[in-house]
Amino acid sequence: MGRWRDDYDDYEWNYYRPNQPIRVKNGIKAKSERGEIGSTWWSKRWIKTLESFSMGTRLTRGRSYARQGQVISIDIEPGIVKAKVQGSMPKPYNVKIRLKPLSDANWDKITDAMASQALFAAKLLAGEMPTNIEEAFHAVQLSLFPTALSDLETDCSCPDWANPCKHIAAVYYLLAERFDEDPFLIFKLRGRTKEQIISTLRAKRIETLPPESAASSTTNDATRPDDAPLLEDNLDTFWQAGEGLAVFTVNPTAPRIDKAILKRLGDAPFTGDDSNLTILLSKAYDMVDATINSATPAWLVSDRSP
Repeated sequence: MGRWRDDYDDYEWNYYRPNQPIRVKNGIKAKSERGEIGSTWWSKRWIKTLESFSMGTRLTRGRSYARQGQVISIDIEPGIVKAKVQGSMPKPYNVKIRLKPLSDANWDKITDAMASQALFAAKLLAGEMPTNIEEAFHAVQLSLFPTALSDLETDCSCPDWANPCKHIAAVYYLLAERFDEDPFLIFKLRGRTKEQIISTLRAKRIETLPPESAASSTTNDATRPDDAPLLEDNLDTFWQAGEGLAVFTVNPTAPRIDKAILKRLGDAPFTGDDSNLTILLSKAYDMVDATINSATPAWLVSDRSP
């Protein structure tokens, strides 16, 4: 982890005193008032990674700053985070955190790995972070998160030479909550924006489809049948059932194996009232089945009269 100094913001190192910070009226304050900061698996992974670098109490002091709202601004760009943090001096300190962006060639390999897994592509295209997304990076011997302290280069204009100082550490914690709100910011820090990743994934997924499927994936309103209704012309009746529902019938039949999915999955990792969740679900399914059989709506069954 390197650290450099562009300036001291006009403060010499010997002016430093462990004074109380000047309070910020509308600073960025951590949502968590106690305990962990970050709620999603990827933000917790970010914090866990930083804590694994054995920074000790330096991170703890930064967490207090994050909860007090001492961070004024955070700007995330490819490869760099710039922030302003209010300390004990009148002028806010400038914080920079650099994480080396991955090369174009490496991103090409990663998006190939992502596109090869339908689940990865589907979740990312829906704006979600797959829980096993790191597998796509590991498959090409890369990492989404920093793997060593040296992967991060940080700088703060404060007179404290500790690395990270509490101002840098405060930004670390608040980045976790930014990642909660938008997981694609992690990719941005690694050199690719959300738009770039989604565009690339769509193109690569189309390349893997059969010719006829790829052609249908790229169709637009120009190929819409002439007699197909337009949504804007049917807004008043959009939520109405329509005539088709009156003749719609369903003929449910008993499955060949009762509760086949529960039996295949086996015991769940959860219990309730000293019973495994699978047993509770099995009883719930029986109750639902009994209710449906005793009071099935007329429109769900076909006419069984001779």
